[in-house]
Amino acid sequence: MDNPSIAETTFLLGGDLPINRLGFGAMRITAQPAWGQPTNRPAILALLRRAVELGVNFIDTADMYGPFISEELIAEALHPYAPGLVIGTKGGAVSFGPPPDGVLLDGTPQHLHDALAGSLRRLKRERIDLYQLHRIDPRVPAERTFAFLAEAQRQGLVRHLGLSEVSVEEIKLAQQFFPVASVQNRYSLFDRASEPVLEYCREQGIAFIPWFPIGGGLVQDMSTVEQVAARHQVAARQLALSWLLHHAPNIVPIPGTGSIAHLEENMQVASLRLTAQDMQELDKLGQVS
Repeated sequence: MDNPSIAETTFLLGGDLPINRLGFGAMRITAQPAWGQPTNRPAILALLRRAVELGVNFIDTADMYGPFISEELIAEALHPYAPGLVIGTKGGAVSFGPPPDGVLLDGTPQHLHDALAGSLRRLKRERIDLYQLHRIDPRVPAERTFAFLAEAQRQGLVRHLGLSEVSVEEIKLAQQFFPVASVQNRYSLFDRASEPVLEYCREQGIAFIPWFPIGGGLVQDMSTVEQVAARHQVAARQLALSWLLHHAPNIVPIPGTGSIAHLEENMQVASLRLTAQDMQELDKLGQVS
């Protein structure tokens, strides 16, 4: 299987924003779990700058990370932004304590209006490249939420719109209001419940951004993973990322970390080429999940 370097492999987000297919998820740059200031702020700022140096040109964050702190750190480290750097953020979830228990969904137009304004201010942007609904709020008709997002796009506040943790049916409903540029669902080598969503996104030209892309599921069958990883002299987590990149051309993994060493390990995946035999062995693992 021919797989060029990630530096040569891009995805056109929304049809007009070329992004390298190995992005960076900025949840872990705050104190964990996504709550509070990092213990070493200068180190986190250096980490963000190093990510861009290594070729990352797509960073994913959310206003609830911190809350607000992740967006502030990104702007502090990287503004004024390099040409071509795409920053996506998410709204629609309110943090009043550490997640997951300290999170409340709010998909009302008023909340999203305020959330979007806050993200624009913190990221020091006049328009958000990719604004994603963190979750559909079951207390609010999805049509109300989607109508607001479509209006924000018409007003030029956001360039592209995305969704997170949605079904194919929910994507189709959203598409009645606006073009869906991205979908973020939990997905990994061992966690393939969203395979139908991935396939629909592939057909529609939608970026599929797996969160928890490495996944704790690696404990299910480490023997196969370790055997394939050994053939390439890489770690199991690197192999899991590479499998995502090989599995479908619209997958854009966003592994996150608070460590430069870990970041550099993740980015080494860009040059890893898996063979057809590797993929056959790894694809079988999804059948046990």
